[in-house]
Amino acid sequence: MVNLSLGHQFSGPTDPAADAHWPDVRERKGFFTDTSICIGCKACEVACKEWNHNPRDGDLELTAMSYDNTVSLGASTWRHVAFVEQDKERIEVARESGRRLVSLGMPSVRRPQDDAPPGPGASADATGTTDGAPTAYGNVDTTPPDTPEFRWLMASDVCKHCTHAGCLDVCPTGALMRTEFGTVVVQDDVCNGCGTCVAGCPFGVVERRSDGTAAPTTREGERKGEQPDVPKRGVAQKCTLCYDRLLDDETPACAKTCPTTSIKFGDHDDLVTDARERVAQLHAQGMTEARLYGANELDGVGGTGALFLLLDEPEVYGLPPDPRVCTADLPEMAKRAAIATGGMLAAAALAFLGGRR
Repeated sequence: MVNLSLGHQFSGPTDPAADAHWPDVRERKGFFTDTSICIGCKACEVACKEWNHNPRDGDLELTAMSYDNTVSLGASTWRHVAFVEQDKERIEVARESGRRLVSLGMPSVRRPQDDAPPGPGASADATGTTDGAPTAYGNVDTTPPDTPEFRWLMASDVCKHCTHAGCLDVCPTGALMRTEFGTVVVQDDVCNGCGTCVAGCPFGVVERRSDGTAAPTTREGERKGEQPDVPKRGVAQKCTLCYDRLLDDETPACAKTCPTTSIKFGDHDDLVTDARERVAQLHAQGMTEARLYGANELDGVGGTGALFLLLDEPEVYGLPPDPRVCTADLPEMAKRAAIATGGMLAAAALAFLGGRR
């Protein structure tokens, strides 16, 4: 049973829908994006735009960023598939950093017999082995699979629907709301376009919708150099996790369209379990570069509603390594401000009483 008596939290583990005092709390919904099986087809981008009637972002130009023609998330691009090119040297660096995460227990693929202490004279090295014998994987063959000299890391990015959403906390009009599914939605008819939420998002997801260009143009049309009619100009926009579809018990458009099931939709807790199992499976196959992003409830945003399995450091994908919501320190700041105010009042009172003598 969810405790609805708790006050609003700015940090730490919580049920975001209950924290928002929804009387009818539903199971928290989310995404798990497994980048290891993404083929970069961009079907999710197309499905998202079609279902949400999002216009194109500016002119369709070659960006010189591999096959990435949308560049980043934006007010009219709520799913963005990135193409990151890597050579063999970078692949080895990713695997080594993944091994270090495993040696710290984040996560591990240990079996009961692996927990036994090493024998006399044995010593553990930096890779988590004991005198050359692997302890993290037991007798599982950890030889890395054949990998070509070059690879693309393809990843479909989306709004994270944070447990503690900075965009929602700083919105002055209440245009951003927490739904009963724990997701974050912009009410475009309430948004005044102030842009406070843009600065409040640690992931750079939220954006005010313009006509898709740096310098707004009055030339409208479908030809090159012109812009189609853009609805809701000046209003903050981002992924809603297809809130309208959730109300009808439907799968979000991007997840339903993904041909490889790289994008999985479901109950958040189940997705976390599935994600950890998938990482363990890849580690057992020797792909030590696999790691989770967004599954830590103790991080700066309380964990995210959209989880990601990455094959390299978060920075490689354009993700902050340690995201932190801008309002996380508000309770501590308020406490210090109260102490400072009390001290100033006490000093003023002493000065006043001393002056009367």
